[in-house]
Amino acid sequence: MHIEEVILVNEQDEEIGTIEKMEAHRKALLHRAFSVFIFSGNGEMLLQQRALGKYHSPGLWTNTCCSQPRPGEKVEVAAARRLKEEMGIDTPLKKIFDFIYRVDFETGLTEFEFDHVFTGMYNGPLNPDKQEVNDYCFRSIDDIEEDLKKHPSKYSAWFKIAFPELRMKMESV
Repeated sequence: MHIEEVILVNEQDEEIGTIEKMEAHRKALLHRAFSVFIFSGNGEMLLQQRALGKYHSPGLWTNTCCSQPRPGEKVEVAAARRLKEEMGIDTPLKKIFDFIYRVDFETGLTEFEFDHVFTGMYNGPLNPDKQEVNDYCFRSIDDIEEDLKKHPSKYSAWFKIAFPELRMKMESV
């Protein structure tokens, strides 16, 4: 069985070690992660609904793809790899910003991540991994913002933090 490790970091995103992924979540240790937001040619965002079997946030809507890089793997390489694995998408990505968040779940696990946010454009076919993705859809930024206000419990914790920041960055470009 393969043991999945994450990269532990400090608040400046400097590596301080590695640890088994679930152990990082049990001990609430800050680790490196990424979130990918893909847009169609007409500006709609590709959202995914997390698979129902996920160990946290099952069935919640979130950005196109998110995960953690492996030890020794560059964040941008990991983001492209997981985007291909989760959604079947191969497209150039651009880093937009990063943020730190911490969420304690009822399961006793904690997400404490230094999250690197990437965007990209894609209009081709999708091939989502059913182990990762329950459903997906393209939605306008305004529709997502409205739905977040009306139904925040339908969305992942990190999406609720990253989406407004991403929208602000997009409007300032």
